[in-house]
Amino acid sequence: QVQLVESGGGLVQAGGSLRLSCAASGRTFSSYPMGWFRQAPGKEREFVAYIGRDGHTIYYANSVKGRFTISRDDAKNTVYLQMNSLKPEDTAVYSCAAQSYVRGTVTSDRVYDYWGQGTQVTVSS
Repeated sequence: QVQLVESGGGLVQAGGSLRLSCAASGRTFSSYPMGWFRQAPGKEREFVAYIGRDGHTIYYANSVKGRFTISRDDAKNTVYLQMNSLKPEDTAVYSCAAQSYVRGTVTSDRVYDYWGQGTQVTVSS
């Protein structure tokens, strides 16, 4: 069992930056591919970013490419999402997720087994 806890959300003006953290329990964190998703009010949850076990296999949603950076520190059991040049449309609850094993399309929330509770990000115009 893996428990995920996000932090770092908040209110920021457009053009600003935030760094989200996702701390994981368990001694096998390094074996989990990790993803970040977000859900805005009235919308479906959408993929944001993915990082593989190797730390080098990385994918981004087109909407955040060039602005967001995902990374992981296995020594700290933590995955990060650095968000720069934030826009009002980035406003959402951001959640991290872990796969217990690599499978499927990593942009789909259906292939993730563990989820955090989410952290609110609000970008004002």
